[in-house]
Amino acid sequence: MELFYSPNIATEPLLPEEESAHCIRVLRHTTGDIITVTDGRGMLYQARISNPHPKHCELEILSSEPQTKHHKGHIHIGIAPTKNIDRIEWMIEKCTEIGADAFTPLLCRFSERKTIRQDRLDKIILSASKQSLNAYFPTLAPLTPIDEFIRSCTADYKFIAHCYLSSERKLLSEELAAIRNRESASYAILIGPEGDFSEQEVELAVEHGFVPVTLGDARLRTETAGLVSCVLMANES
Repeated sequence: MELFYSPNIATEPLLPEEESAHCIRVLRHTTGDIITVTDGRGMLYQARISNPHPKHCELEILSSEPQTKHHKGHIHIGIAPTKNIDRIEWMIEKCTEIGADAFTPLLCRFSERKTIRQDRLDKIILSASKQSLNAYFPTLAPLTPIDEFIRSCTADYKFIAHCYLSSERKLLSEELAAIRNRESASYAILIGPEGDFSEQEVELAVEHGFVPVTLGDARLRTETAGLVSCVLMANES
């Protein structure tokens, strides 16, 4: 199935310019063809092409149907972008396919990358959501100082993954397995840069209710830790 994206389709039944070009110029759809469109917020629409314009393809909505999420919880991944941006782009793509609900790039004391191209990451999220036929698109926040994220996070269950052996850490999989009534719960996890969080950042997170966790015995790269934590939270929600 081909899936197209139009965030305001309920009130403006047409495809955005890039989606229109792909639909009409690349896939060669024409007047009368039936296509499937999502608003990225959980609705799927069956629509008939009424004007196959390559910049603003007009549609006639035939039906709409709410979709069930891949999992019932809410997964928020706060992660420090890697020096090699390709690695974090790969993680965001895969976590989007799995069903992450939100990403916040973090600016930490030991961050090696202090800028991101949000427009490029948005396109990766859009492509991965369509590829996986997911009607719920994750949100992407701007690059955020970690102390700001820690203080504003309101998730039901909050975790910080770090590598300091001097601090007591719990196994994330065991913490998730012990949670009750988790179908509607919200989860947030912090993943640090290549140089890890600073001890002060870990202390601040703990003060604000984040549980220090480990993902296992192996020491994982930043993007691998993000992917593993997403899989664990998706499987438990």
